[in-house]
Amino acid sequence: MNRLLPLAALALAFTAQAQAAYTEQEQRNKLTVLEFYEQGLNRKNFEAAAPYLGERYIQHNPNAEDGVEGFRKFVAFLKQRYPDSRSEVEQVFVDGDFVILHVRNTGRVPGEIKSIIDIFRLEQGKIVEHWDSIQTVPEKSANPNGMFLGK
Repeated sequence: MNRLLPLAALALAFTAQAQAAYTEQEQRNKLTVLEFYEQGLNRKNFEAAAPYLGERYIQHNPNAEDGVEGFRKFVAFLKQRYPDSRSEVEQVFVDGDFVILHVRNTGRVPGEIKSIIDIFRLEQGKIVEHWDSIQTVPEKSANPNGMFLGK
């Protein structure tokens, strides 16, 4: 008998409750970040992503410039250097004005997959700060768990 099934069902129910427990503002923050991510990083369309940014944009990635203009330059860099780059959001977590994404990125280096954790802070519904941590998914793992939920 599989004893994990009831635990999986409980975890699924808890996740659904957690989603339902988001405030209206948290739901808006989640949608703001997801649309910003799609427009800026997948479609590489700065003009479509820019309305989601605040007047200031604090960047903590040491390889990207600070500010809205820094983000514009990053999008232009992606468009020119990695036009096939694609980021698939695997998980989203929201806590007040913080939105955290767990992302699967492909299309930068042939055959290479990156696992990315992006953290965004919003003020008054606009993205004002960003952190990220990026790790290459290895071909072989010391465990069978994978780096993405259920995969």
